[in-house]
Amino acid sequence: MSQKIALKRELGLLEATLAGVGIILGAGIYALIGQAAGLAGNSVWISFGLAALIAIFTGLSYAELSSMYPKASAEYEYTNNAFGSKLAFIIGWLIIFSGVVGSSAVALGFAGYFNALFNVPLIYSAVVLILILSFILFYGIKESARIAIIFTLIEAGGLILIFIIGLPYLGHVDYFDMPNGLPGIFEASALIFFAFIGFEGVVKLSEETRNPEKNIPRALILALIISIILYMAVAFSAVSVVGWEKLSQSDAPFATVAFEAMGNDAFFLLSIIALFATANTVLLMLLGASRMAYGMADSFSLPNTFAKIHPTRRTPWIAIFTVTILSILFLFAGNIAFLANVTNYTLFLTFIVINAAIIWLRYKEPEVTRPFRIPINIGNLPILPIIGLVSCLFMLLQMDISILIVGVLLTVVGGVLSLVDISEL
Repeated sequence: MSQKIALKRELGLLEATLAGVGIILGAGIYALIGQAAGLAGNSVWISFGLAALIAIFTGLSYAELSSMYPKASAEYEYTNNAFGSKLAFIIGWLIIFSGVVGSSAVALGFAGYFNALFNVPLIYSAVVLILILSFILFYGIKESARIAIIFTLIEAGGLILIFIIGLPYLGHVDYFDMPNGLPGIFEASALIFFAFIGFEGVVKLSEETRNPEKNIPRALILALIISIILYMAVAFSAVSVVGWEKLSQSDAPFATVAFEAMGNDAFFLLSIIALFATANTVLLMLLGASRMAYGMADSFSLPNTFAKIHPTRRTPWIAIFTVTILSILFLFAGNIAFLANVTNYTLFLTFIVINAAIIWLRYKEPEVTRPFRIPINIGNLPILPIIGLVSCLFMLLQMDISILIVGVLLTVVGGVLSLVDISEL
């Protein structure tokens, strides 16, 4: 019998941390801050703060679970150990779709900046972007990680530049201006949560990271801390320069901020940086979705075909190809906010289950080694995951009814498929 080909363990703490930062920074902050400002006004920083708290509570649950079960199938593995294979399949199904739909949303964000620079139709540049990045993923995890690190440093530099640009303007607006009141703040928080997507993507690198039981939890927490600091600083700066009204009307919001403060040269520079930022997030979302498909197939929940590893590149090439095709198809939905909110639905529901899983496993499997353990406990009961569960449920209920309908349909389809043995297809 031939030996099974395994994924390569190429990544250390630095690479895993920067991969997490790269996914987080490029998504909502570059593509969605304008639409969030339209909902929350100059108080958009409060929405970022609320979304950050939810991310922290759930991120700690991921950190403990990833130290217990360091597998590429991540959420599927955690849910399976806590609640069994049927619910695990539904969660894995939703995570794959979150990566697929999320990459489509951010690819459209990339296309918005590309169109502002070169007047190319959105769909063309978004399709080409996904195809190029998918080839990079196929070529190798080390090469993908190196590109992600370079892009992450560029996008972080762009956010720091926006913060610096805004410093002379701080205090020019009312930072508690809420045109839609608290409902607008909460709705913006639900949308902005898309900007924090990525911390959970780190755990899908468990089978390609050295010493994953320790490095993955550390990378996850570090990525969240770095991203939150940058986000809050940039939210203040952006509204200080142009105000929420102008920010909300722009397809390239940071480029608009740069133009207002420094003219055409800065507009061009920030647009270029935004291209790197959004491309980086698409790359890493495609990576996360393909690794989940691979991990579920490797655990006999999806057809074995998705677990095939390319003999020379050592990457799950069929899973990558499938995720690529689906991401391109979702581009034709055409509405970045709609796609982002569908992604958020899948994640809010997943995070509710993940927080419940960590609570249940404290009692079901107390003997399992936990290299990382969530602080603040009453006996075996962890307090922070309870807060994370309730807050994710609250944010889920802030979403528009059309998003909830689409999300429920996706969940039902996953539920039906969980009852069918498709592993041998």
